[in-house]
Amino acid sequence: MELWGGIECTLNRVDNRWADQLALSGHRSRIDDLDRIAQLGIRTLRYPVLWETVAPADPGELHWQWADARLGRLRELAVTPIVGLTHHGSGPRYTSLVGDSFAPGLADFAGRVASRYPWVELFTPVNEPLTTARFSGLYGLWFPHGRNDRCFARALLNQCRATVLAMRAIRRTTPTAKLVQTEDLGTSYGTPHLRYQWDFDNERRWLTWDLLCGRVDRGHALHGFLVESGISPDELAWFTDNACPPDIIGVNHYVTSDRYLDERCDRYARRHVGGNRRERYADVEAVRVLPGEYRGFRVLQDAWQRYRLPIALTEVHLGCSREEQLRWYIEAWHAANEAAAAGCHVLAVTAWALFGSYNWDTLLTRSNGSYEPGAFDVRAAQPRPTAIARLIPSLASGGALEPAANGAGWWQRPERLLHAGKSPHGLRAVRARHADAERPLLICGAAGSLGRAIVAACGARHLAYRAVDRSQLDICDRGAVLHLLAEVQPWALINAAGFARVDEAEHSARCFWDNAFGPAILTEGARDHEIPLLMFSSDLVFDGRHRSPLPESHITAPLNEYGRSQEAAERLALWYQKTLCVRTAALFGAAHGDFVSEALQSFRAGRLFSAASDVTVSPTYIPDLVNACLDLLIDRESGLFHLVNEGAVSWAEWASLAAGAFGVDCRTLQRRPALELGWSAARPPFSVLTSERISLMPSLESALHRYATSRLLVRTTAREGSKRGAVGA
Repeated sequence: MELWGGIECTLNRVDNRWADQLALSGHRSRIDDLDRIAQLGIRTLRYPVLWETVAPADPGELHWQWADARLGRLRELAVTPIVGLTHHGSGPRYTSLVGDSFAPGLADFAGRVASRYPWVELFTPVNEPLTTARFSGLYGLWFPHGRNDRCFARALLNQCRATVLAMRAIRRTTPTAKLVQTEDLGTSYGTPHLRYQWDFDNERRWLTWDLLCGRVDRGHALHGFLVESGISPDELAWFTDNACPPDIIGVNHYVTSDRYLDERCDRYARRHVGGNRRERYADVEAVRVLPGEYRGFRVLQDAWQRYRLPIALTEVHLGCSREEQLRWYIEAWHAANEAAAAGCHVLAVTAWALFGSYNWDTLLTRSNGSYEPGAFDVRAAQPRPTAIARLIPSLASGGALEPAANGAGWWQRPERLLHAGKSPHGLRAVRARHADAERPLLICGAAGSLGRAIVAACGARHLAYRAVDRSQLDICDRGAVLHLLAEVQPWALINAAGFARVDEAEHSARCFWDNAFGPAILTEGARDHEIPLLMFSSDLVFDGRHRSPLPESHITAPLNEYGRSQEAAERLALWYQKTLCVRTAALFGAAHGDFVSEALQSFRAGRLFSAASDVTVSPTYIPDLVNACLDLLIDRESGLFHLVNEGAVSWAEWASLAAGAFGVDCRTLQRRPALELGWSAARPPFSVLTSERISLMPSLESALHRYATSRLLVRTTAREGSKRGAVGA
């Protein structure tokens, strides 16, 4: 089994706006990305030479510089490209998926590409014709925004005809050229009432390959549908007379590819409800409805049985937390190997979106800045390798896999289901596929707000952990620390313990013990076991004299004992090369005991609440912080990072913003200078953090909105629970 790679390269059109994934990810300006890919051991790469980019304004005016440099570099690196000519595109401005010029225009372009690069043998002239036709011609999401069967059928036929003509043109120059035809492939399920629709969908999913293989004759199940949709019998007969079967069936399968149709619309969120011309129904991810073990990759066997042609998984990617991404890759790899062992001719698994993808949560209909990392995270100054970059060569070589990937992915766990229900045989437990199954994370300081949040995140992300609080482990007790590490044998250590009462720290010797000497002992233990250590520090290591956001390299100069203890902790821990030290600030989201919860409680009670108007900070939503830290830890990042939500406010402004988000009257807010608040410890007047290493955290506005929504949901659920209890009594 080979391991291929691919770069998310969609260049599509929504109205008159063009979305270019290569520009968004920065790959368009980074030729050294190709060296990064080669260093992973990838020797076959899906790579774009897009019609819309090379000939954007005139079919006779071609811009080859970018493609020349990239394909030339791939050749030097001995990486074989699978050249894609359109990727969810509708062609340049002078053509359209439903226009007569699309197929001959792409064929002409394909011939020019082959003439310029005669050594290239693998081509995907059109990526996912059926999927693009659905989104562009049936659902109205992409240009030309059709919403009917006629537009869908025409877009599909044009793309498939373009593929046949393009391969014909390519083979005039390169007779040995091979067609790698990709398509999103899943299976539809549903209620008995909607059997007619999901049977239709399960036939429709094959149309790209059926057309290219010349199978859509009068006996084909969807011949009549296509004719009724405006495709003439002669046009369909053209494909039977000019069959161009793929040399490789490229299966793109996502956890959302399998669908479930249900006429009981009230059981689902409004966004899932649509329908056909006969009735309305919900169309939801099958994995959210069907109990039992995930069987989505069964489509590999289905494709082999239907075509008996070589198959590759040409896109494997999941937008989720890091360990879930790893689990999905492992799931795909094992599924491909199992299919091969069952007699299917499966060639490869493709690590897709190596540099991540943008805005797919909106199906590219709007730019909201959402980003899903791949083998590299481009939110750093230079693309940063993630745990996926380590997994790829490990899969290919049969090496050890990441301990964090142990366990079932969310698509295998019972809590994924939208509705309670059992399969005839119940939900089967999914066993880990590799060793290290029992190695957990070790979390110290589990009783604090940050520690509790880390424990909760590990539970939600299905990461095995062992959590201890002060009563179970004094981190300043060297013997106890070393004994626990030897007993647990964790794959990583997290320190969320510490003395957090800033004003009390001015007069407490315990502050330095808990915040500096204890972490030093944990660092020693982590070094002895050669495991990563995650620790936390504070914005209070700075003096606040500078009025611009402070990066990691800024010189520390703490004003108080708490800040000095954190500065010492950093110095004592960062000598160990596997220490990940995260500076953060003004944490909120603990539901009680933090600044926001205290402010809201006072406002609701009508009590005066004083907040500093002359101290500016970077508020940080604890769930955002914890999840970003866990991803960095799994990626084996080390050194110093600043992680705060993007935004800068005074404490008084922060209280007002929080009140507004929760719809609470804050007229009792008193904006006062810090000197009037009676603080024992001096605070830096400006301690806004920024990062010169990476930008992982969402905006403060986004964080506050999500926090308010989550608390509203908790309060609503609690009220409903109280009502049910009263009725039951």
